[in-house]
Amino acid sequence: MVVSSSASSSSSSPGAVLITGTTSGVGLNATKALVERGWTVVTANRDPVRAAAAADALGIPSERLHHLRIDLGDLDSVRVGVETLVSSLGFGLDALVINAAVYKPRLKEPERSPQGYELSMATNHLGHFLLIQLLLPDLQRSQHPSRRVVILGTVTANSKELGGKIPIPAPADLGDLSGFKAGFKAPIAMANAKPFKPGKAYKDSKLCNMITTQELHRRLHDSTGIVFSSLYPGCVADTPLFRNTPKAFQTIFPWFQKNITGGYVSQALAGERVAQVVADPEFAASGVHWSWGNRQKKGGKQFSQELSDKASNPETAVGVWEESMKLVGLA
Repeated sequence: MVVSSSASSSSSSPGAVLITGTTSGVGLNATKALVERGWTVVTANRDPVRAAAAADALGIPSERLHHLRIDLGDLDSVRVGVETLVSSLGFGLDALVINAAVYKPRLKEPERSPQGYELSMATNHLGHFLLIQLLLPDLQRSQHPSRRVVILGTVTANSKELGGKIPIPAPADLGDLSGFKAGFKAPIAMANAKPFKPGKAYKDSKLCNMITTQELHRRLHDSTGIVFSSLYPGCVADTPLFRNTPKAFQTIFPWFQKNITGGYVSQALAGERVAQVVADPEFAASGVHWSWGNRQKKGGKQFSQELSDKASNPETAVGVWEESMKLVGLA
C-alpha cells in the first residue's frame, strides 16, 4: 500500500545531510538531487579528492558540499572522521544516508578490515552501524522539522520479493549469529560461521542494514522523533557497485533488467528517489522500507514493502544490535 504522512510541508525545508559513498552511482546522484533542493551535503568517502572531482563532473555546486575522509571498512577511520566532522563543520546534521557498499562476488578467500573482520560486512554494516551510533547525538540536537536516517537496502536480501528468493550463491541468512558471537575474525568470515561465500556475504551485510533500520525505529523513534527508514530504489544495473563482476555480466545484466524484467532504474532516478526519502514530507513515516517495485512503471508511486521474517524479526534484530555493538567496540 502507499503510505501517507501527516507531516507538514515544512519538512521539505533544506537541511544538512551526510551521505556515504558519493564518488559515483546512487550516492553521487543523490548528492546532486539534494543540492538541487537546497540542501548542504557532507560526503563521506575514502578519497575526498575523488569525491570532489566526481561532484564537479556532474555540475554540483561546490559551495553546497563538504568532503570528509572516512573509510567505512576501518572502524578507527570512522571514529576519526566523526571527530573531524563535529569539530570542523560549524553546523549540525539533520539527516544521514547510509549508501556506501562493497560487493566482490569473485573472491575465493575473504578480505579483512584493519580490525580483522570480513570486509563486506565490515564496510557495509559494521562501519555504518558505528557511524550511526556516533552521529545520533548530533541528529538529536537538530531542530529540523524532519530528521531522518535513510539506509539503502536491496531486494536480494528480502525473501518477500522475487530477487530475494534466488538461491545463488545462497539467500541472505544470518543463522544464529554464531560467527558474530565468536568474534567474527579469522577463520570466521560469515555471520553464521559457515564457509565463506562472497556473494552471500554481501547479501548478509545488506540484510543487517535493513535489520538495523527496523531496530533503530523500535528503540529510538518514539524517544527522539528521528525517522528511520530504508529503501530499494530499483535495480541500478549499471552502477559501479558491479565493477568487480565478470565483464560479460556487466554487459548482460543491464540489458536483462531493461528489456526482460523491467526492473532497471537509472543512477539519476535512483538518486532522486533517495533524495525524496530524505527530504519529502510523504516519506516521513518511520520504520518503513520504501520500494517502487521490481518492475518499473512510468509514474509509479512508492509503497511500503513488506520485509521477510529474517529482516523484521525483533529477536534477530536485538541479536544483531547487541553483537554489532560489541564488534564496533561500544559494548
